[in-house]
Amino acid sequence: MRPGLKRFIQRWLITTLAVLVAVNILPGLHFRDGGLLTPFLTSLVLGILNAFIRPIMMLLALPLLIFTLGLFTLVINAALLHFVSWLLPSFEVESFWWALLGSLIISVVSVALNILTGTGSARVKMQHRRRPPGSDRDGGGPVIDV
Repeated sequence: MRPGLKRFIQRWLITTLAVLVAVNILPGLHFRDGGLLTPFLTSLVLGILNAFIRPIMMLLALPLLIFTLGLFTLVINAALLHFVSWLLPSFEVESFWWALLGSLIISVVSVALNILTGTGSARVKMQHRRRPPGSDRDGGGPVIDV
């Protein structure tokens, strides 16, 4: 399996699990038909919107994002989740506030699962490097690359 396809499937499964957790926790989010395909389709549409629409919304809302120190991202995520419920009749979000809570839960669960599985984009890497032979320090300690 190609690495790009494997990463896509891993992220899709993680998003699906995060959506399932949010639906099971919050009474304002639910699936209408209860079929097995609905959570996968919901997370796929959410992922597509996050990939294509979210960057445009972030760019348009840049002054608000700067002014709120990034907290407006929660509103953008909630709007996208609410838009998914508008696109898919099998997924329902009762109000914007449920969408806000749902997007917060989906984000936290996704980050936690990405950290646990190692599929997230790591920005900090720990590496062991050997020091040059003329160095007066002993051993190759950890080096943090940012």
